[in-house]
Amino acid sequence: MGIDEDKRSTLRRFAAVGAASPLTRLAGGDGDGEGGDSDVRDAITGYVTATPGAHFSKLRDDLQLGTGETQHHLRRLLDESAVESERDGDYKRFYPAERFSPFEKRALGYLRRETPRGMVVELLRNPDATAGDLAESLDVSPATVSKYAAQLEEAGVLSRADGYAVERPETLITLLVRYADSFDANAAEFAGEAADLLSYEP
Repeated sequence: MGIDEDKRSTLRRFAAVGAASPLTRLAGGDGDGEGGDSDVRDAITGYVTATPGAHFSKLRDDLQLGTGETQHHLRRLLDESAVESERDGDYKRFYPAERFSPFEKRALGYLRRETPRGMVVELLRNPDATAGDLAESLDVSPATVSKYAAQLEEAGVLSRADGYAVERPETLITLLVRYADSFDANAAEFAGEAADLLSYEP
């Protein structure tokens, strides 16, 4: 079965990341050659390493894989403990195995969503921002801000005890800086501003 060049290029790019991961050895090499099962699993491992917290549909679409193909390879990676998954509402999100704490997984799940990520970034930039400030900055309704603030508080990412304040800001900044390229332009801009505030292992 042929693989078009665009898909092949995408798989190669993420497979290069995956091949450098010690988790790749857990996935096993099938010896299928270029474009074979081993290459696809390397690509999925690389993608999850570079984009932790991505949900199934995004992973499938970004790697240009079929639904059944993605399910098959993820099932094997999960069985072999190369990756792990967490249920997040309607989504199943994927992470490199044993890499993140429960808080970091919850935080990454929300950072993968545009409005909650924007709220966190704005509050890290401006800790005194009010709900109205957030709504104006993100061009969303106050009700939308309130809805996500409640969810973020329940997840332990935000406190509403005295206005809005992010919990464990150093951890959130580290995640935003480390995975800036997998978020949007606003997060990448923030990461550039914040990179010199932290020292971390990539």
